Amino acid sequence: MARMTAAQAAVEILKAEGVTHLFGLPGAAINPFYSAMRTNGGLTHILARHVEGASHMAEGYTRAKAGNIGVCIGTSGPAGTDMITGLYSASADSIPILCITGQAHSSKLHKEDFQAVDITSIAKPLTKMAMTVLEPAQVPGAFQQAFHLMRSGRPGPVLIDLPIDVQMAEIEFDIETYQPLPVYKPSASRAQIEKALDLLAASEKPLIVSGGGVINADAAGLLVEFAELTGVPVVPTLMGWGTIPDDHELTAGMVGLQTSHRYGNATMLESDFVLGIGNRWANRHTGTLDTYTAGRTFVHVDIEPTQIGRVFAPDFGIVSDAKAALELFVEVAREREAAGRLKDRSAWAQSCQERKGQLLRKTDFDNIPVKPQRVYQEMNKAFGRDTRYVTTIGLSQIQAAQMLHVYGPRNWINAGQAGPLGWTLPAALGVATADPEGTVVALSGDYDFQFMIEELAVGAQFQIPYIHVVVNNAYLGLIRQAQRAFDMDYHVQLSFENVNAPEVNGYGVDHVKVAEGLGCKAIRVFDPNELGAALEQAKKLTAEFKVPVIVEVILERVTNVSMSGGGIDQVNEWELIAEHASDAPSAILNTLP
Repeated sequence: MARMTAAQAAVEILKAEGVTHLFGLPGAAINPFYSAMRTNGGLTHILARHVEGASHMAEGYTRAKAGNIGVCIGTSGPAGTDMITGLYSASADSIPILCITGQAHSSKLHKEDFQAVDITSIAKPLTKMAMTVLEPAQVPGAFQQAFHLMRSGRPGPVLIDLPIDVQMAEIEFDIETYQPLPVYKPSASRAQIEKALDLLAASEKPLIVSGGGVINADAAGLLVEFAELTGVPVVPTLMGWGTIPDDHELTAGMVGLQTSHRYGNATMLESDFVLGIGNRWANRHTGTLDTYTAGRTFVHVDIEPTQIGRVFAPDFGIVSDAKAALELFVEVAREREAAGRLKDRSAWAQSCQERKGQLLRKTDFDNIPVKPQRVYQEMNKAFGRDTRYVTTIGLSQIQAAQMLHVYGPRNWINAGQAGPLGWTLPAALGVATADPEGTVVALSGDYDFQFMIEELAVGAQFQIPYIHVVVNNAYLGLIRQAQRAFDMDYHVQLSFENVNAPEVNGYGVDHVKVAEGLGCKAIRVFDPNELGAALEQAKKLTAEFKVPVIVEVILERVTNVSMSGGGIDQVNEWELIAEHASDAPSAILNTLP
């Protein structure tokens, strides 16, 4: 048996479990772990500027590729509390990340020692396991269990807290015989799939709602295969966007109060049966439940038993991993196809396509300051089918989901339920680390961008290139729009006369100078007709300098984005809708006259 420190054993287990990259910051209480990383080798560490940023980098890294688990490391005390937002975001979206914290000496945990916080108790509600390891010999088992839990059932984050004396203690550990624990995922039975397909067969206008669980299960191909076999149109949720390409003939559009399409909501309201796979029935997808559920039969497939019936009671529920369920759905559907037992859904699918070509929002504006719709139109033109978009929350995210196009799983990487401001930039660094040869495009409003802008230095230092489109209206735009209900515009303006940058015309922060000061490249755009050239220049700059490149677009101060405060039948179209094909030239399947 080999003798090594507990920290060295942890490092070796990380490698055995497939970890290659870590994001974090060293500190006194975690230095033994960093020493083990340096001594043992084999891991690439990215030095963040803020531990919350490191946790979001880990999230982005996980979300970018099936099988990835991002790891975030920090010292004791505030490093752990800084990770809490990352744990919340990961937990809310079923994303496995491993957070490792240093801790004060185990003998001093009860003595209010310097930076000795009970991070385990703080993190427990947001994790699948949070553990302060008090015995050095328990370290291997704790890490083994962490990976088992992160991968089993509904994925999610884990926190392991390591007192400094535990890290430094020597233990007997044989990495050569180490094996990851078997992963548990529930599977649907054939009888359940048969019943679900019987319910589908009884319908005339069925839909499949494809959620983030399909992406987590790496089952997008099966989802498309099942849709094509049955001829049933697909509604991706915001977290499931990309499970079916936007230009697929069975893509029916997104549904919801905000991140939705006019044609998607109209199609949902026309449907009579909904099969939800790997989705949560999030409130911004469903809106008012009476409207969403009226006249429809629902089947819900989810990996987590307590999700079935959490929002509303489906007519039939199946507890299953999305991939396991879809494998059976495909198998049984093939048998029924061979037996001539599948309905012809072509007329229903065609009607969905007609709505998709007619119910669009206008994007073609030449206004100065720039209208945001034009930004997304130009992004559609500039970026290819394999582009990975990264964003979190705000009017920028909502309108991007209404107007951008996504063609594959993990090409829309979004903090869905938690939506923390500042998430986009570090998450994009994590995505670009996981896919260094891919095209990664982040999208932020000015406030989201400012929240963790210091992490740009990480991209410059470690040469992690990506493009960051910043739509700047010098406003907390989503909150301003929400404040209309209170007849106020209160503490949501970010504009001021910058005495050092009159060229920003009262928009406040000079993002170009800040970005350049942090080692990155930046372009500012005032004219919509210069957007295309700016995006092309950004591509060249990322290739040449291998750093993040910011494209800041100066927007009109106020744009009210399409959304509803009630049902999906009550979306307020504040801005112009498309009346002709030229109004939305980059829209999918534009069949307007």
